[in-house]
Amino acid sequence: MFSYRHAFHAGNHADVLKHMTQVALLHYLGQKDTGLTVVDTHAGAGVYRLDQDHARTSGESDAGVFRLQAAARQAQAQGEGVPEMAQAYLAQVQAFNPGAQWRTYPGSPWISQALLRPQDKLKLFEVHPTDAKLLDKQVAELGRGKQIEVLRRSGFEGLKGLLPPPTRRGLVLMDPSYELKTDYQAVVDCLEDALKRFPTGTYAVWYPVIARPEAHALARKLKSLSTRAGRAWAQAELNVGLTPTEGTSTQVAQGRSHTAMRASGMHVINPPFTLAAQWRETLPWVTQALKEATGSGWTVEHGQP
Repeated sequence: MFSYRHAFHAGNHADVLKHMTQVALLHYLGQKDTGLTVVDTHAGAGVYRLDQDHARTSGESDAGVFRLQAAARQAQAQGEGVPEMAQAYLAQVQAFNPGAQWRTYPGSPWISQALLRPQDKLKLFEVHPTDAKLLDKQVAELGRGKQIEVLRRSGFEGLKGLLPPPTRRGLVLMDPSYELKTDYQAVVDCLEDALKRFPTGTYAVWYPVIARPEAHALARKLKSLSTRAGRAWAQAELNVGLTPTEGTSTQVAQGRSHTAMRASGMHVINPPFTLAAQWRETLPWVTQALKEATGSGWTVEHGQP
């Protein structure tokens, strides 16, 4: 149950989509003075090193945030524009890396804490023993007192006790590892309950697009759930495509064919009215920056109650 460690995947293309969206949501929700409660149901370790064993073993950040950084630098050198949504995301990563070489990658808890205002609260759920211990230590070092709370229990279950938040303003980030097939239905069940308790909250769900029936069904189920609940929704998917060697006879013989995740999505319930347009402006540029040899693409959909 506890084999998944996000440190191996920090800064990959899925993180680019997820955290780019998170930054946009927090910037939008932060425009109102009323306090905001941010809940991260699967927080992970909080912050990751890109120059150490876990990240270097997979090298996924090389084809993710580092490739996006290079594309932005090239565009700026040539006097070309970079979409504002991508700029804001890269600026957040840069804020944790004072020098030219990026060594640190902020996970969703660290992005949230960096954008918290004094009146906001952050609740972080994590059950992985090692990651929860690291998260606890790192949060304690921030010295933010009761503003940030680490909760060592299932976010699917723990979320119930936090809704609705006292100020009736909240953002829930939900990105389980989907290591367990039951996670797919747990996401739907958790959201259904949350929308009954706090129908006006903003819910942002990350999901993988992989060759598994539960994964194919999840995007459809999320749209149906949002519509049944009478809430607006927006959904984006990013597919970086296949490398030249993937799917070759050599890859198959070595047991490595199609094991890498090449696409993922974000589903947001009660999104900012600007979100779908931001995605449509930004994802073509991001896709161009991150795409592999073949099969890349992006989609954006949205619906109204």
